Order: sequence, then C-alpha cells, then structure tokens
Amino acid sequence: MLPITVQAPAKLNLTLDVLGRREDGYHDLRMVMQSVQMGDTLTLELGKGEGIRVKSNLGFLPCDSRNLAAAAALAFWKERGIEPYPLDITLEKVTPVCAGLGGGSSDAAAVLRAMNEIHGTGLSLEELAVIGQKVGSDVSYCVLGCTALAEGKGEVLTTLPALPKCWAVLCKPDFSVSTPALFAQIDSVRLRCRPDTEGVLRALDEGDLAGVARRLYNVFEDALPERCAAKVNQVKHVLIHHGALGAAMSGTGSAVFGLFEKQAEAQSAYEELQTLYHETFLTQTV
Repeated sequence: MLPITVQAPAKLNLTLDVLGRREDGYHDLRMVMQSVQMGDTLTLELGKGEGIRVKSNLGFLPCDSRNLAAAAALAFWKERGIEPYPLDITLEKVTPVCAGLGGGSSDAAAVLRAMNEIHGTGLSLEELAVIGQKVGSDVSYCVLGCTALAEGKGEVLTTLPALPKCWAVLCKPDFSVSTPALFAQIDSVRLRCRPDTEGVLRALDEGDLAGVARRLYNVFEDALPERCAAKVNQVKHVLIHHGALGAAMSGTGSAVFGLFEKQAEAQSAYEELQTLYHETFLTQTV
C-alpha cells in the first residue's frame, strides 16, 4: 500500500464561541466548522532510515514527533498495537501556519486516514476521530471534515447539513497570533456579542447560504491587540466590498475568510487582497 498520497483540507470556523474556562484549565468551545478544498498534500512511504521522518517544503517545521503528522502515525500504531517501522512523510504545505486554518491538525487527520488504509484496519471515521483526540483538539474534526458543530474542547462533534457549496477567499495578514495568549485574554475581555450559532444551525437546515454567511462571528476578534484587529478589519472590509456574503477570522487567527456565491466576485476580492498579503487563496467549500 505504500507509497500513498493523501490530501489535508484546511478548515474554517463559521462561528466560534468560548463558553468559559474548565476545571482542567482548557476552555469549553462551541463552534461551527467547515472544510474547504485548499490544503496540504502528504505522501507516506517506507523510510530509508529509522523511525519517522517528516520532510517539508517549509524548513522551519519540526521533522520528528513534534510534527502532528508524525504524532498521528505514532498514535495510530499505539492504538492498534502495531509495531512501528521506518516511515517517511513528505509534506507539501499550502495551508498557512499559525493561521487558525487547522493546517497541522488536518495533516494529522490525513495521516490517520492513510494509516487506516495502509493497514486495512477498516476503522470508521468516528473511530479514527477518537484516536485523533489524543493528537490535538482539532484533529477529530479534521478527520470527519464536512460541516459540523464542535463542542467541549472541540472533540465533541455533531455532523450538520452541508453548507451550500460556495466560493471562499482566505487571507492571512502579515502577523501571527499566540493561541495561549488569546485564550488567556478572552477570560478578561468584554465581548461585543456572541455568535448566533442557533441561527447558523437553522440556516444550514434550510440550505440558506446567505443566512449562514451573515451570522459568521468569532469572539477571538474581540481579544486581538489593536494593531492586529485593524488588519483583520481591513481584510474583512475588502471582502465585503467585493461582494462577500459575510466575513470573519478563523480560529485564533490570523487568517480571515469571506464566503461568496459568485466566482467573479470572489476572484475580484482575491486579486485585490493578493496585492496586500501574499498568503491569499481562492477556493471552494467542501
């Protein structure tokens, strides 16, 4: 079965709400998640050395078990009682790092799906998602993909009616955000409002793309430093100006996305944002 090549789609947070801090120090979240076609490509093949090695087009990424792709393979072997063997993972990164688009989590999820196929274990996506919980909070969702409600730390998943297929423009401004710092900040910041998650769920039931898009909201936008918030708002303004039905930051940022019904409008927004920030992408929802 080796070599095998798999795709790792990026994810968007259509809504993201932080409900409060848990006794274990984490936060309870409630968010509607959506996959897009853009993402990374991973190739797994028998290694020429020992252990797991991750090779990437981004030289600063870790090449050992600190990389979530390698951690996922190790977790799969441990869960299934499989003796580890030399494995090389070649990772072609497209999804920006530190952007809130789930790049590393999606890479781990892709490896879990690949290992399931390689070893013929026949695990369901739900069973793979349970293994994914041990790798990272967003890995479980990335195993499933599609449109889903994520609760708890992000591992409690409910599959939702699919978001009507549309165009998405993703743009990462030229700053990164510390996820731990934002989580620490969110406990003390005054939130402008909360996402209308129930409204999004109703709109999905009705197949109402515009109804979903006008309810896009992420509470972490309220916790950003002023300079960063200004750049997020700049990107949102461009997206809306070109006809986006709605726009929001994804995850803890710094990537911002807009949803479009018309390809021409999405293309126009993409072209303007590319002149501002090189990590800009035009894609479609899954």
